[in-house]
Amino acid sequence: MLAHTDLRTACVTRREGMIVRNFGPRSIPIMQLDCYALSPQPLTLRPAAANRDWMDSIPDRHAYRCLPLAIANSHGWEIAAPCDFEVSWNGGPQTNALVVRATDGFRDLHHYAVSHFAFGILTFHLTWLFRTQPGWHLVAAGPLNGVKDGIVPLSGVIETDWLPYPFTMNWRMTRPGRVQFHKDEPICMIYPVPAAAVMQFEPRIYDLRDNPALEAEAMAWRSRRDEFMERFRAKDPATLKEAWQRFYFVGKSPQGTPAPPTHVHKLRVSTPIDCRGTSPVPADPAQVAAAVEAQPR
Repeated sequence: MLAHTDLRTACVTRREGMIVRNFGPRSIPIMQLDCYALSPQPLTLRPAAANRDWMDSIPDRHAYRCLPLAIANSHGWEIAAPCDFEVSWNGGPQTNALVVRATDGFRDLHHYAVSHFAFGILTFHLTWLFRTQPGWHLVAAGPLNGVKDGIVPLSGVIETDWLPYPFTMNWRMTRPGRVQFHKDEPICMIYPVPAAAVMQFEPRIYDLRDNPALEAEAMAWRSRRDEFMERFRAKDPATLKEAWQRFYFVGKSPQGTPAPPTHVHKLRVSTPIDCRGTSPVPADPAQVAAAVEAQPR
């Protein structure tokens, strides 16, 4: 469920020092996401999976060539279902109109999945209380780019830098019927965001020609793209072998300008470390200051 090493040493080392992770030519602080288990056997918490079944089913796994899509898949941590179970809803607005039933003999499902808010809403008790560093909140959603027929995850932004109690994860049935969940299937995905960052942005609308340098780059990309597709449609052997252009994937513009050091083509988040039995140590002030400084102005 969680990574087990020399836990006491690992936790103290990570928290008391200014630990950094290499990020291209840069280094960034490793910040704390404190995950408090609310039961002896909390639901599995792990890095979000990079794959999606529907993406795997496309020939040549073509969907993974969309880097923004692939990065989003693993952009956080996921909490997994405790068992195989079925959710059925008759379309009514009452709480008892939705029924949750384990299909593998698991007896404690009622501790984790219930009908609480009525109106076809399935509620998960996640068995975790999360605490982020000052100035950071958590987004709770379904697995990004996940697809499940008959039910959709509801998303929330939670002020986990001060909230002293846990939140639930909720899904809503889209029509009367039955939906199956499987053991270890992700039921919630979380990832941190700077508090109130969206309110600090002011969208401004321009014509592309108002920025000649950007227009030149965009037109260069368009020209290269059009040429590539023309060769592809003509079944040029070299182009067919190349299959797709990789400007964004490799972090270069069509003119060869490199992307900033923050560009990534594969995302790996930290595996949770089991620190139970140790006292939480406050965040390093330098880390908090760095996090605040990094937020948009």
